[in-house]
Amino acid sequence: MAEVTLKDVALASGCSIATVSRVLAGTRPVGVETARTVREAAERLGYRPNQVARALRSRSTGTVGLVLPQITNPFFPSLVRELEHALHAEGRAVLLADCDDDPATEAARISAFLGRQVDALLLIPVDERRSREAVASAAAQVPLVLLDRGCGPGVADSVAVDNAAGMALVLDHLAATGRRRPCFVGAAGTASAAVERRAAYEAGVAALDPTAPGRIELGDFSVEWGRAAVDRIWPSRPDALICANDLIAAGALQRLRQLGADVPGEVAVTGFDDIPLAGLADPALTTVRQPVGELAAEAARLLTHRPSAGAPGPRRTVRLAPQLVVRASSAPVVGAPSAH
Repeated sequence: MAEVTLKDVALASGCSIATVSRVLAGTRPVGVETARTVREAAERLGYRPNQVARALRSRSTGTVGLVLPQITNPFFPSLVRELEHALHAEGRAVLLADCDDDPATEAARISAFLGRQVDALLLIPVDERRSREAVASAAAQVPLVLLDRGCGPGVADSVAVDNAAGMALVLDHLAATGRRRPCFVGAAGTASAAVERRAAYEAGVAALDPTAPGRIELGDFSVEWGRAAVDRIWPSRPDALICANDLIAAGALQRLRQLGADVPGEVAVTGFDDIPLAGLADPALTTVRQPVGELAAEAARLLTHRPSAGAPGPRRTVRLAPQLVVRASSAPVVGAPSAH
């Protein structure tokens, strides 16, 4: 079947090609009745705009490249979903790339998107330091917003949850429920979320136990690491495991159950992110909920308000408030003193 053209729609609607173009592109106001006639003709004929030709005319592809560290982390698909909805509402399509937690692959994916002439980039950087060069270079070429993680001040606009506030919520909750010997299970490396959550633990936990800032085990953001960490930690019998994300916490819960530990009687377990798995864990996991919808909406807004790469003005940093979701994995210690 031959492709339906603007000329075909013009003949079917009795309007000029220029008028049809204005109606379908929405570039200039057209009378209500004329617009209705044109749209009905376009729908009847099955007209579809040629996006390639439109891109050549407007020098805009209507696409946003999204680069993720690792799609297997369940937090990221939920964020992708919200981003796709937010950008689709603005008439933009999302192209997705996974770099498997490798900065070199990340740089290659960014370069590939730039080669495809994307209008903008959204990026969750693998590593605060090792991702910086590729991110800064891309931010000089197209509007770019960092999500969830940063690359240091001044590199690009960014939006993320307030990790320090989230960790403070966890520590306050554990103190109020009688925990006094916590241990932090986090991720090594310099991904900003990992660093910020660990630093917030170190800064705030001394109020529970002066020796607690030194009780830290670091691996990666995985279920496997959560299981392995328990084997290293459990002989010292902490009464709370503060995990840097929900995957670590899920692995820790699984291994504690295998060891016959009583959760939350002997040890509380907390996570961070509130992925769907958190509510399905046994016992259900207390965690810090990231406002995923707000993250996506704010990222779309930041892209819209920086219409050109390297636009003058300071880079903007947005931090959103987290929420503590208390579930069964951190029930109070029986006989613990009440908080004041």
